[in-house]
Amino acid sequence: MKMRKVVSVVGAGNVGEHTASLLALRGLVDVRMFDLPRKDGERTIEPVKGKALDIQQMLSALDIDGKVEGYTVGLEGEGYEALDGSDIVVITAGFPRKPGMSREDLLDRNISILSTISKKIKEYAPEAIVVVVTNPVDLMTYAVYRILGFDKSKVMGMAGVLDSARFKTFISKEIGISPKDVHAYVIGGHGDEMVPLISISNVGGIPLKDMLPKEKIQELIKRTQFGGGEIVDLMGTSAYHAPAASIVEMIEAIVTDNKRIMPCSVYLEGDVGEYYEAPGLCVGVPVKLGNCGMEEVIKIPMIEEERDMWRRSVNSVRKNIALVEEMLNARSTL
Repeated sequence: MKMRKVVSVVGAGNVGEHTASLLALRGLVDVRMFDLPRKDGERTIEPVKGKALDIQQMLSALDIDGKVEGYTVGLEGEGYEALDGSDIVVITAGFPRKPGMSREDLLDRNISILSTISKKIKEYAPEAIVVVVTNPVDLMTYAVYRILGFDKSKVMGMAGVLDSARFKTFISKEIGISPKDVHAYVIGGHGDEMVPLISISNVGGIPLKDMLPKEKIQELIKRTQFGGGEIVDLMGTSAYHAPAASIVEMIEAIVTDNKRIMPCSVYLEGDVGEYYEAPGLCVGVPVKLGNCGMEEVIKIPMIEEERDMWRRSVNSVRKNIALVEEMLNARSTL
């Protein structure tokens, strides 16, 4: 009888590797890692197996119980049988945007990758909850949701938890107060038009707008909206520590069934779709997470200024959904 939950991480690059490591350190779940092999001259190497073994040995050094395994997979979907029994699957795999590559090229490439992965999840882990991390995350979450055909409660994208953590970091540093006492939500699409909700943001119960001048708050909003780009400029690569920690927070909320409210990209329809003016889209909203996945979408209040920002953010997601649909339909006819 399986006692511990199993989390499979597909993609063992920086984000996937750090996610697996943090999950293992929490000691809540067993971890399976999946990634492609790599060529080193004439030799084929399997980094994912080495990373899994390294993390397993780290647990031994720290006297932490847990099981971490690595599996090498192929581009056409070979080797995914070990997804069987997964309670949660995290998808971090994807192609990074390179110079000269259009947004459409990136979308097409990543939809191709996630299409293969999604079909294997559907085959081997049909009961799993799926967390999508691959960018552009709202569009990729929508694509995975469409391909899988799972209930909307079982498919979600990670972005708002990360964006909110960045916003909290900047607020705490500006005011000189622990981030534990900063309460702030960032919702909307994961991009330059994300929406930090100032009207409900507070520090120790004191409204943020009463603690900082409007001009300073706007500076923090802009820094949050371009938070990923700031790290790329400084490191020469995208962030991975904070994204991994954000994924782990979502997984812990699901595994422990503690009913935490977190902003996640989910498929909106019905009453909440109308409330958020985003029916048929995946976009970041506050949701209650538990062991069934996304258990409820929270209707968060917005003042008119925030609602205007929200509409712009939703429209930026909406204008690309048709392109995603075209690509999905083209693949279904192949």
